[in-house]
Amino acid sequence: MKTTRRTLLKLAGGATFAAAAPAIITTRARAADKRIAMIVKNLGNSYFDACANGAKEAAAELGGIEIIYTASAKPTAEEQIAVIDAQIAQKVDGIIVSSNDADALVPVGKKAAQRGIKVMSFDSAIAPDGRIVHLSASSTPLIGAKQVQMIAKTLGGKGEVAILSAASTMTNQNAWIEAMKEEWKKPEYAEMPLVATVYGDDQDDKSYREMQGLVKAYPNLKGVISPTTIGIRSGAKAIVDGGLTGKVFITGLGLPSEMKDYVLAGACDTFAIWNPVEYGYASTMIMADILGGADASEGKELSMGKKGKTTVGAGGECVMGEPFVFDKSNVEEFAKIF
Repeated sequence: MKTTRRTLLKLAGGATFAAAAPAIITTRARAADKRIAMIVKNLGNSYFDACANGAKEAAAELGGIEIIYTASAKPTAEEQIAVIDAQIAQKVDGIIVSSNDADALVPVGKKAAQRGIKVMSFDSAIAPDGRIVHLSASSTPLIGAKQVQMIAKTLGGKGEVAILSAASTMTNQNAWIEAMKEEWKKPEYAEMPLVATVYGDDQDDKSYREMQGLVKAYPNLKGVISPTTIGIRSGAKAIVDGGLTGKVFITGLGLPSEMKDYVLAGACDTFAIWNPVEYGYASTMIMADILGGADASEGKELSMGKKGKTTVGAGGECVMGEPFVFDKSNVEEFAKIF
């Protein structure tokens, strides 16, 4: 895994994925003989599988930590709560969650805390009352703005655009969409109206159908933004299958391994993502630091291992880094990695 990360950093040119000077893992941060459950939105999601690989890498680096990677079959709050309850019953030491519903998970987060279990979120936040900190891969304003900028570049700033999101309750999706709308207020997008927002619930078949529905409902549609790895790959497939390559373009957040063929085919010009392996790695390092006694109050620093340190902001918000843009010039190289 260490070789993989070094390759990735080299490909990124030391810009987006460049690591800070290696952090010294202190005795406090070792948190030996601990069990950490990484609970994600749903099974069968390669993005989260990559996050889990990063978590396991961090655990191996620290020593004495067991990673329990689990999720529900469907991305609903009810099923996710049941999974969390099961881990509470197993008396794990820490829980890292990508939330399906920010508010619905607060009570079970509090339940875990009452039993001495540390809870943090990543990718999609639990509301502050239900966890200690949340690690964002990047800042919400930057992620939202980047996606609008990418589709504007592809379309030359002209043409109807729609959004294909995941579930309407997902915290990160909604935050990114609001950030997109803020970017959209700028005068350079006056000829690029947002005509619709639809939800594929992070399911391939539904996302595919929603994309087909958008094309039928809006015959002048030129672009689609999908801030979800499942949505962008399913939307791109619908474009190719429907013979719409070169007529409708999709962008958003995707994995190079899943988007390579669609980029080379011309259904997607550019897309962005952070390194999910590093995201899982950084989240696990933060949890280990907390389990080792680190102060996670506002203004304090937490260790992300070789990723450096992050400062805890208001509401327990932390940031890992910035997203990176992929296109025909680099997608094939990165597709070999994740």
